[in-house]
Amino acid sequence: MSDVAVAVTVNGERHELTVPPWETLLECLRDRLGLLGTKKSCDVQVCGACTVLLDEEPVSACTLLAFEARGRRLRTIEGLAEGDDLHPVQEAFVEHGALQCGFCTPGMIMATVALLQENPTPTPDEVKHYMRGNICRCTGYKSILEAILAASRRLAPGAETGRGA
Repeated sequence: MSDVAVAVTVNGERHELTVPPWETLLECLRDRLGLLGTKKSCDVQVCGACTVLLDEEPVSACTLLAFEARGRRLRTIEGLAEGDDLHPVQEAFVEHGALQCGFCTPGMIMATVALLQENPTPTPDEVKHYMRGNICRCTGYKSILEAILAASRRLAPGAETGRGA
Protein backbone atom coordinates (compact mmCIF):
# COMPACT_ATOMS: atom_id res chain seq x y z
CA MET A 1 0.00 0.00 0.00
CA SER A 2 1.28 3.42 -0.86
CA ASP A 3 1.57 6.39 1.43
CA VAL A 4 -1.31 8.84 1.74
CA ALA A 5 -1.18 12.63 1.41
CA VAL A 6 -2.80 14.32 4.38
CA ALA A 7 -3.49 18.02 4.85
CA VAL A 8 -4.61 18.74 8.38
CA THR A 9 -4.78 21.80 10.59
CA VAL A 10 -3.24 21.13 14.00
CA ASN A 11 -3.61 23.78 16.69
CA GLY A 12 -4.31 26.37 14.02
CA GLU A 13 -1.33 25.48 11.86
CA ARG A 14 -1.81 23.71 8.52
CA HIS A 15 0.39 20.68 7.86
CA GLU A 16 0.78 18.72 4.63
CA LEU A 17 2.14 15.27 5.32
CA THR A 18 2.61 11.95 3.58
CA VAL A 19 1.88 9.05 5.92
CA PRO A 20 1.70 5.27 5.69
CA PRO A 21 -1.94 4.15 5.65
CA TRP A 22 -1.47 2.21 8.90
CA GLU A 23 0.04 5.11 10.90
CA THR A 24 -2.15 6.21 13.81
CA LEU A 25 -2.94 9.81 14.53
CA LEU A 26 -1.08 9.41 17.82
CA GLU A 27 2.10 8.29 16.02
CA CYS A 28 1.75 11.14 13.55
CA LEU A 29 1.32 13.76 16.26
CA ARG A 30 4.20 12.52 18.39
CA ASP A 31 6.69 11.28 15.79
CA ARG A 32 6.12 13.61 12.85
CA LEU A 33 4.92 16.83 14.48
CA GLY A 34 6.76 16.54 17.79
CA LEU A 35 3.60 17.11 19.81
CA LEU A 36 4.40 14.93 22.81
CA GLY A 37 1.57 16.09 25.08
CA THR A 38 -0.79 13.45 23.73
CA LYS A 39 0.12 10.26 25.58
CA LYS A 40 0.45 6.70 24.32
CA SER A 41 -0.95 4.23 26.78
CA CYS A 42 -3.47 1.45 26.11
CA ASP A 43 -3.51 1.47 22.27
CA VAL A 44 -7.10 0.15 22.34
CA GLN A 45 -9.22 3.24 23.04
CA VAL A 46 -9.84 2.38 26.68
CA CYS A 47 -7.88 4.80 28.88
CA GLY A 48 -8.35 8.25 27.29
CA ALA A 49 -4.71 9.32 27.66
CA CYS A 50 -4.53 10.06 23.92
CA THR A 51 -7.71 12.15 23.71
CA VAL A 52 -7.53 15.00 21.19
CA LEU A 53 -10.25 17.11 19.61
CA LEU A 54 -11.01 16.47 15.94
CA ASP A 55 -13.30 19.22 14.69
CA GLU A 56 -13.89 19.86 18.42
CA GLU A 57 -15.10 16.30 19.07
CA PRO A 58 -13.04 14.09 21.40
CA VAL A 59 -11.36 11.13 19.71
CA SER A 60 -8.79 8.54 20.73
CA ALA A 61 -5.67 9.26 18.70
CA CYS A 62 -4.37 5.73 19.37
CA THR A 63 -7.02 4.07 17.19
CA LEU A 64 -7.72 6.75 14.59
CA LEU A 65 -5.58 6.48 11.49
CA ALA A 66 -3.70 9.65 10.59
CA PHE A 67 -5.19 9.84 7.10
CA GLU A 68 -8.69 9.92 8.62
CA ALA A 69 -7.91 13.41 9.90
CA ARG A 70 -7.24 14.84 6.45
CA GLY A 71 -9.00 18.08 5.75
CA ARG A 72 -10.04 18.45 9.38
CA ARG A 73 -9.08 20.60 12.37
CA LEU A 74 -7.25 18.99 15.23
CA ARG A 75 -6.57 20.44 18.66
CA THR A 76 -4.12 18.92 21.13
CA ILE A 77 -3.12 19.89 24.64
CA GLU A 78 -0.39 22.07 23.11
CA GLY A 79 -3.08 24.13 21.39
CA LEU A 80 -5.05 25.14 24.48
CA ALA A 81 -2.93 27.78 26.17
CA GLU A 82 -2.69 31.24 24.65
CA GLY A 83 0.94 32.19 24.98
CA ASP A 84 1.78 32.08 28.67
CA ASP A 85 -1.90 32.07 29.66
CA LEU A 86 -3.21 28.61 30.48
CA HIS A 87 -6.68 27.64 29.32
CA PRO A 88 -9.20 27.93 32.20
CA VAL A 89 -9.48 24.12 32.31
CA GLN A 90 -5.71 23.84 32.66
CA GLU A 91 -5.76 26.49 35.39
CA ALA A 92 -8.48 24.60 37.29
CA PHE A 93 -6.50 21.34 37.12
CA VAL A 94 -3.43 23.10 38.54
CA GLU A 95 -5.39 24.95 41.25
CA HIS A 96 -7.14 21.76 42.41
CA GLY A 97 -4.06 19.53 42.31
CA ALA A 98 -5.76 17.36 39.70
CA LEU A 99 -2.47 16.47 38.07
CA GLN A 100 -1.13 13.56 40.15
CA CYS A 101 1.66 11.99 38.05
CA GLY A 102 0.46 13.96 35.02
CA PHE A 103 0.32 11.11 32.53
CA CYS A 104 -3.46 11.12 32.09
CA THR A 105 -3.78 14.89 32.47
CA PRO A 106 -3.62 15.94 28.80
CA GLY A 107 -6.37 13.48 27.87
CA MET A 108 -8.43 14.48 30.91
CA ILE A 109 -8.12 18.14 30.02
CA MET A 110 -9.03 17.62 26.36
CA ALA A 111 -12.06 15.53 27.35
CA THR A 112 -13.05 18.24 29.83
CA VAL A 113 -12.86 20.92 27.14
CA ALA A 114 -15.15 18.78 24.95
CA LEU A 115 -17.53 18.16 27.84
CA LEU A 116 -17.82 21.86 28.69
CA GLN A 117 -18.40 22.77 25.04
CA GLU A 118 -21.24 20.28 24.96
CA ASN A 119 -22.59 20.93 28.45
CA PRO A 120 -21.26 24.14 30.07
CA THR A 121 -22.85 23.44 33.47
CA PRO A 122 -22.67 19.70 34.11
CA THR A 123 -23.68 18.12 37.39
CA PRO A 124 -21.13 15.96 39.23
CA ASP A 125 -22.91 12.83 37.95
CA GLU A 126 -22.83 14.15 34.37
CA VAL A 127 -19.10 14.81 34.71
CA LYS A 128 -18.50 11.28 36.04
CA HIS A 129 -20.53 9.78 33.22
CA TYR A 130 -18.81 11.82 30.49
CA MET A 131 -15.32 11.20 31.84
CA ARG A 132 -15.78 7.43 32.28
CA GLY A 133 -13.50 6.83 29.29
CA ASN A 134 -10.56 8.59 30.92
CA ILE A 135 -8.66 6.54 33.47
CA CYS A 136 -6.32 7.95 36.13
CA ARG A 137 -4.03 5.24 37.40
CA CYS A 138 -3.19 7.41 40.42
CA THR A 139 -6.92 7.28 41.22
CA GLY A 140 -7.12 10.96 42.06
CA TYR A 141 -10.63 11.32 40.76
CA LYS A 142 -11.89 13.59 43.57
CA SER A 143 -9.52 16.42 42.66
CA ILE A 144 -10.19 15.89 38.95
CA LEU A 145 -13.94 16.17 39.54
CA GLU A 146 -13.42 19.33 41.62
CA ALA A 147 -11.25 20.84 38.88
CA ILE A 148 -13.79 20.08 36.16
CA LEU A 149 -16.63 21.62 38.18
CA ALA A 150 -14.48 24.68 38.93
CA ALA A 151 -13.67 25.04 35.24
CA SER A 152 -17.36 24.80 34.38
CA ARG A 153 -18.14 27.64 36.79
CA ARG A 154 -15.29 29.66 35.30
CA LEU A 155 -16.42 29.06 31.70
CA ALA A 156 -20.18 29.16 32.28
CA PRO A 157 -22.18 31.66 30.28
CA GLY A 158 -21.97 34.96 32.09
CA ALA A 159 -18.68 34.15 33.84
CA GLU A 160 -15.91 36.65 33.24
CA THR A 161 -13.15 34.54 31.73
CA GLY A 162 -13.35 35.92 28.24
CA ARG A 163 -12.72 32.46 26.85
CA GLY A 164 -15.00 29.69 25.74
CA ALA A 165 -14.31 26.07 26.45
